[in-house]
Amino acid sequence: MNKIHEVEYCNLDARFDRRLIRNFIKDLIQEGYSLYWNESDREFTISIRSGRKLVKLQFQRIGERFKIVGNYILRDEKLAELMEKLINDTRGHAVVKRFKDRQIVIENIMFGEIIRMVEINGVERKVLYEKEPAITGEEVSTAIKSRRIEERIPVLRMEMDYELALLAEALAAGDGKRIESGKRRLEELRQEMITVEM
Repeated sequence: MNKIHEVEYCNLDARFDRRLIRNFIKDLIQEGYSLYWNESDREFTISIRSGRKLVKLQFQRIGERFKIVGNYILRDEKLAELMEKLINDTRGHAVVKRFKDRQIVIENIMFGEIIRMVEINGVERKVLYEKEPAITGEEVSTAIKSRRIEERIPVLRMEMDYELALLAEALAAGDGKRIESGKRRLEELRQEMITVEM
């Protein structure tokens, strides 16, 4: 890899409309690239002359939209910038590997934003950047509790209905012991309902 600058794009998932492809082609032409494109029912292909190499980008048709497919290795810095602009504009996902002077920098991109960057030098590996998770452990715990609460409320209502039915039977029968027991249980359920609804 001595002194060769190369960028590899893997696991690409960028979806966009025809307007964005037109803008991408316009940017390529403005940068002086020689290119041609071809469209079929299933895909749109852009062939770009980069030095002596021909880079073929394939866009799979998904209804009225398109999705870029395949892995690409680019040795042209300007073309790499345009590819990254495309990923960013579409808020796409990708794994980008940058090879330079025996060094590899790997970027994980999600929603057009770098979430993790790792540098590899021989056997050494160093995390250069890692985005803080959007959701903390505490938020996950709160969400689980809230789901449990949401599931508990209908059960509580059924238990209260059942206890009210038992209390009505006890009142009709004049059973003082069952009446007191039913009132205590209803009070416990009422307190729990107040707590979970807060």
